[in-house]
Amino acid sequence: MANHKSAIKKYKRDEKLRMINKMSRSKMRNKIKLFKKKIDLKEFEEAENLFPKVISIIDKTAIKGTIHRKTGARYKSRLNNLLKKSSAKA
Repeated sequence: MANHKSAIKKYKRDEKLRMINKMSRSKMRNKIKLFKKKIDLKEFEEAENLFPKVISIIDKTAIKGTIHRKTGARYKSRLNNLLKKSSAKA
């Protein structure tokens, strides 16, 4: 544990930010898993309705800086390709 007053404050602030980032990343990953599950279960209409929400959460997570913007772009691209391929097969 830190000894200086400023170091203690920084530790507390960093811990709060870590928890916020963790919640944001967790929310994003859960939505992505739900989206992929809908595709695996061949519920394409529900997956298409869920897609904009998933993209929105990925964008919000990237804007906050929890994930890198190019990582967010990669997630969105892969999910979009997955949706296109799965709906084309059906």
